[in-house]
Amino acid sequence: MIDLTDVQFDALLKRLHLANTRRAWQELVQRAEREEWSYRDFLALLVTEEIAQRQQTRIARMVRRARFPFFKTIDDFNFSMQSTVRLALLGSALAPDFVTEGRSLVLGGKPGRGKTHLAVAIAYRAIQNGFDALCVTAAELIDDLSAAFRTGRLADTLARYVHPAVLVVDEVGYLTYGTDAANMLFHVVNDRHRKKRTMIFTTNKPLTGWGRVLHDEDLAHAIVDRILERGRLLTLDGPSMRTRHLGLDDPTANPASTQSASLSGDGARISGIQRPEFPEPTCRRDQRHAYRLQTVPCFEIRAPVARQDRQLHGRPPARENP
Repeated sequence: MIDLTDVQFDALLKRLHLANTRRAWQELVQRAEREEWSYRDFLALLVTEEIAQRQQTRIARMVRRARFPFFKTIDDFNFSMQSTVRLALLGSALAPDFVTEGRSLVLGGKPGRGKTHLAVAIAYRAIQNGFDALCVTAAELIDDLSAAFRTGRLADTLARYVHPAVLVVDEVGYLTYGTDAANMLFHVVNDRHRKKRTMIFTTNKPLTGWGRVLHDEDLAHAIVDRILERGRLLTLDGPSMRTRHLGLDDPTANPASTQSASLSGDGARISGIQRPEFPEPTCRRDQRHAYRLQTVPCFEIRAPVARQDRQLHGRPPARENP
């Protein structure tokens, strides 16, 4: 039987890189002795705790590397505001097969419908399933590759976007790109398509309009063709999640009542600036005119009246003293 001190046992766990076991083993030993665990139960719990801790650490590290603009899960998405997208339609995108088979997904719709939310949630689920991911806007990707091409580093920079198991390209069509935009994006899509790497795109433009956005109809058609070969398009509708409280997307809302509510202070202000709690009093035009008349000296308002009275009665106007 090997007799080890706590220091020696801790050193062995350190050499095996069992960080969580080093922190928890003493407490677990006391609990096992108190509850009379078997050796098998003690070892099973020790290994299970180590694996769970490593899984959490790996997910946290992969989320940082993914560079998500924000953290959202599929449970945070409000499907009740959608009429075309349901959780059942996304079931395949949340499974490990979505990544292993190299499928792709295009999320379209107007701004504020939750396209980026769903893209981040699907990529995060892929991280939970054991894959790595990267999220980047279309403008950042194109600018980065264009700069690398001008400096002769295109191959090295391209590998950064081809290597991850899941690539999220956000906001296709939101900004104006350079004339080489289609060429740069085609490099990424073509390489990932050949290697069966998953791609997720969000866009506010129809796929038929990508040619105008990327300044090349032929390359845009080739890009969309490769994306949809193992992918599909989902269009999100419903109101904008950012301005839902204003009722701007409600077809039954009365625009006049919405505007009057905002002007009266009862509704929310689009600018985001709150109205003062005690606003300065304002007068109507006729009230301001009456106020000016009251403040004008008497000799300035009586002279014109007297002159007008003499003209009406045919009398010559009297000379006014200087």
